[in-house]
Amino acid sequence: MNDIININSISMFHEIMGYEKPKHPLITWVDLKNLKPPEEYYNRKYTTEFYIISMKNSKECLFKYGRKYYDFSEGSLIFLSPRQVAVVESVPDQLTGWLLCFHKDLILGTSLCEKMEDYTFFSYDSNEALHISEIEKNIIENIIETIRIEFSQNIDEYSRELIVSNLEVFLNYSKRFYGRQFLTRVRENRDIVAKFELVLKKSFEIEDEGRYGIPSVKYLANEMGYSSNYLSDLLKKETGKSTQEHIQLYLIEKAKDMLIGTECSIANISDDLGFSYPSHFSKFFKTKTGVSPGKFRKNFSL
Repeated sequence: MNDIININSISMFHEIMGYEKPKHPLITWVDLKNLKPPEEYYNRKYTTEFYIISMKNSKECLFKYGRKYYDFSEGSLIFLSPRQVAVVESVPDQLTGWLLCFHKDLILGTSLCEKMEDYTFFSYDSNEALHISEIEKNIIENIIETIRIEFSQNIDEYSRELIVSNLEVFLNYSKRFYGRQFLTRVRENRDIVAKFELVLKKSFEIEDEGRYGIPSVKYLANEMGYSSNYLSDLLKKETGKSTQEHIQLYLIEKAKDMLIGTECSIANISDDLGFSYPSHFSKFFKTKTGVSPGKFRKNFSL
């Protein structure tokens, strides 16, 4: 019973969740209080071929994914991308809220399909939910109701375009609300930035089993207890630079210090910083500074 179940269609999702037949083959809205999955589907791992957005209005649990349970504060949204592994727990009696699911085929060939990578919150962990205000909740509920009406009525030549365009509006508002959430947690975010800087510094000082070479964004995010996208978006909001940019800046400053303050060879500096080959280090350094490591050292020795 440990095999992962892949739900490849909206109709299969409805069947597993014990819900009525879907009104549209590629998109659905589900009232959580009406979910009645058979017990054999509890505590199983699932992946889907569609995007899932969940609004929770209560504190009971339904899903867990990533490293932690979702923090089910009232008025919270979580976003799951296709192929993301989740576990369905037993459904509480007082579970309230909804799920909006749309298959990736729905948006193929549209402008929204090209923009999906911009909505990085689909790759956040469950503990990085979007907590929304009552006003924000009303905005979202109105958009969702428009989408529901559109896919529940007779399909015509305009249906797909209207559904997809409203989905894009919904996701743009979600992106804005996440931006607000980052901004309203200034003190907490500053603590995270300070901790990140310490973790980044330590990752270059201590070589452990979890990191070889230059520390990756994923490695640093794991050390911080966040998903890669959430950490990068938070740093971008707070500092104007992504996680990758912070790593590169640290590499350059560390390299400059070693070139000026030590007599280590460029090959040794390259190795100490985690580059696989000195040529890779030299190319990286010149790209970022405009001069080669040797030329930089020579300029400071004059």
